[in-house]
Amino acid sequence: MFSLTVTKPTLTTTLWPAGQGASLGTRTLRQILLVLIGSAAIWLSAKIQVPFYPVPMTMQTFVILGLGMAYGWRLAGLTVLFYLAQGALGLPVFAGTPEKGVGLAYLMGGTGGYLLGYLPAAVVCGWLAERGWDRSAVTTALAMLIGNALIYVPGLLWLGALFGWDKPILEWGLIPFVLGDLTKLALAAAILPLVWRVVRPRHR
Repeated sequence: MFSLTVTKPTLTTTLWPAGQGASLGTRTLRQILLVLIGSAAIWLSAKIQVPFYPVPMTMQTFVILGLGMAYGWRLAGLTVLFYLAQGALGLPVFAGTPEKGVGLAYLMGGTGGYLLGYLPAAVVCGWLAERGWDRSAVTTALAMLIGNALIYVPGLLWLGALFGWDKPILEWGLIPFVLGDLTKLALAAAILPLVWRVVRPRHR
């Protein structure tokens, strides 16, 4: 069903291969373009809110984890690092910016732990995709669940350290978002294997 050792092509390398014999400059330009496209997608997903219960839902974690699985762990890691660096430098790429602050001051706020969790989440989802976990609905859902956990753990730990564990940390930082994240998980589990079924016959 899947392997933990054999590396498989990602959607990105399948749809846009670097090309055998391509020059270093060509491969580098391809990577730069993919990082720019990916970071722009993360930025846009942070700014768009979808009406949902019990709180409005952004598609940012869907994009972060989806990019991880589509890009593979190295390129996904570079993309998320670039996005976080833009935010740290003061560009208004995070949700609620510039109204709620920008730069390092924003990163030190309540959402800072979640933002830092984006990096390991994208990297791990990318690593799992390179082992074939994006080829079936079950393993895609499991990979996304692991990715979500890697976002929530540092996010909740940071909230607790920042505001104190006597506060309702789970009610602030977990419970309102679970239903939305499960919906995004189900969406990814339906979309990624479907894309592979369309792509495979064209790239045999």
